[in-house]
Amino acid sequence: MRRRPRALSAVALVVMTVLTVPVFGMRLGSSDQGNDPQGTTTRAAYDMLAAGFGPGFNGPLYLVAEVPDERGRAALDALVGDVRGAAGVASATAMPMRDGASVGVVEVIPTSSPQSPRTSELIERLRAEEIPDAERGTGLRVHVGGETAVNDDFADVLAGRMPLFVGVIVGLGFLLLFVAFRSLVVPATAAVMNLFAAGASIGVVVAFFQWGWISEPFGLGTGPVETFLPVLMLPVLFGLSMDYQVFLVSRMHEEWTHHRDNGRAVIVGQASTGRVITAAATIMIAVFAAFVLGGQRVIAMFGTGLAAAVALDAFVLRTVLVPAVMHLLGRANWWLPRWLDARLPHLSIEAPAEPPAAPPASVPARTDA
Repeated sequence: MRRRPRALSAVALVVMTVLTVPVFGMRLGSSDQGNDPQGTTTRAAYDMLAAGFGPGFNGPLYLVAEVPDERGRAALDALVGDVRGAAGVASATAMPMRDGASVGVVEVIPTSSPQSPRTSELIERLRAEEIPDAERGTGLRVHVGGETAVNDDFADVLAGRMPLFVGVIVGLGFLLLFVAFRSLVVPATAAVMNLFAAGASIGVVVAFFQWGWISEPFGLGTGPVETFLPVLMLPVLFGLSMDYQVFLVSRMHEEWTHHRDNGRAVIVGQASTGRVITAAATIMIAVFAAFVLGGQRVIAMFGTGLAAAVALDAFVLRTVLVPAVMHLLGRANWWLPRWLDARLPHLSIEAPAEPPAAPPASVPARTDA
């Protein structure tokens, strides 16, 4: 590791970068009966409905309209005609309204399945073009609902909050390592490694399930990544990454504190903790990988993501990339401005050793007169 840090760093970076690329094509969504294994009754019912009435029949959209007067009702009737002729719509049917009713419902059947990107595009087009045109100049107010639209909105909300979510987790990890190891470079390196681990593991999930590399052979179907998966997976992943990082770097920091030799600190720290990290990781990989065998898409997706995260974190990042980068950075790993060092609280990863107990006082021998 100390002899070829540049070459090893380059190889590890290439591996992590390639695995991270699929993240940029990730599409969040929700699984349905179309992802159930072949031969199950739910999958058979889903396929029969799609074959008989079209794929969009399994996920209709509902336009719920506030109709204050006759002018609004006429605008709703015009909207139904416009939607019926819009691209991506198989049919649009207005439900009967009672006399004097102020709420109308229109069922819209897309030409594409609930998980298809074209269905999401249709929802956006209805909200951005068709509905505003019908509402303009009238008292009509229309909302797009249905399970498919709800899932689509949920995915958009979580995707919009994801940068903040990741930023908070990474920032808190940085602060913890910053105070514990009294260094700016060590926590910054850990933050970058955590982002690499998150990106690569989610990239594996995208390739295996959204692109179908593993979901098709196991009969789990191809579709979007489950909406809530990143929210559940990333905290677990960052927790494991921080655990490995603290375990590895605490031994390095201890050696650095005693000898002030960065090369020695990295070598001793890796030699002391490497086997424990890889052994623990192997056990967790086996457990998470077993989730794939259950035949449930969501559970298999979660297990695959965590197994990939643990494998990449333990065998690529903590074993190769972190030590190689620390060899390259040298003494800069432990740099901290003096003024900042003076203001930081002293936080120890391990409890200080207790001082040795004092020997018992000797008791003078008793003499008889």
